[in-house]
Amino acid sequence: MVPDVTSTPSAVRAIRPARLGTLVVIAWSGEHPDDERDMPFLLAYALGDGEGGPEGAETAARELLDAVGLPVGTEYVDAAESTGFPVTLLVEAGQAVLTMPHLTAQCTVPPEWLAAVRERGQVYFIFATRPWPDAAPGVPVTEDLLREFVGDEAVLSTAAHCLLPVRQLRG
Repeated sequence: MVPDVTSTPSAVRAIRPARLGTLVVIAWSGEHPDDERDMPFLLAYALGDGEGGPEGAETAARELLDAVGLPVGTEYVDAAESTGFPVTLLVEAGQAVLTMPHLTAQCTVPPEWLAAVRERGQVYFIFATRPWPDAAPGVPVTEDLLREFVGDEAVLSTAAHCLLPVRQLRG
């Protein structure tokens, strides 16, 4: 997904979303070690194809995370405990829609992910500052490739981590 550039001009210049390039969001679920129930995960990462290449994308991701108040590192933010938190997640019709200042991205989610969302009501969100050019849209991401990227300490320690409550449309 390409970052939303409909934000105010001064904010866009400050963040320079074109440096982020293509933003991809993928969802999966896995057993949580504390309670052995499935936890839904959502990962956002840039391909590194924006202005400035991978280095520019990493800098842009850090600037964006700083602007929205998501610290980079291994500690996580519980968005349910943060009033006015500027990151939201809407889940509807098999889609997850992530909204942050300066961007909106969505992805199709698997049935087991939706089941974990229904059970927990929240998602463990990771925004990687390191680009992942090998996992472009339309290219299958195997479980092993995902585990290798998300399990890399260098990726995890330079990413933002957040528990996001899930919103759904009311009919």
